[in-house]
Amino acid sequence: MKSPQSTYPLRLPRSVKAEVERRAKADGISVNQFVATAVAEKLSAMNTAAFFAERRERADFTAFDRLMRRKGGELPLPDDVIA
Repeated sequence: MKSPQSTYPLRLPRSVKAEVERRAKADGISVNQFVATAVAEKLSAMNTAAFFAERRERADFTAFDRLMRRKGGELPLPDDVIA
């Protein structure tokens, strides 16, 4: 069975590596865990941006404008809150 992990030699500028080491130590995690989490967060942000870009491509702005201009409904009451 293949391991779910792989290795990758990573070259970082000394200043970046020093900051990663400082942050990892402050968080009580390894440098490897810090870098893996940072990469996962970046991938998540990129995937989210791609998702919304794709949704924007499919958007019907004419229908949206029509919906936003429709009459009806009630204004919120002064004590209405979002829970």
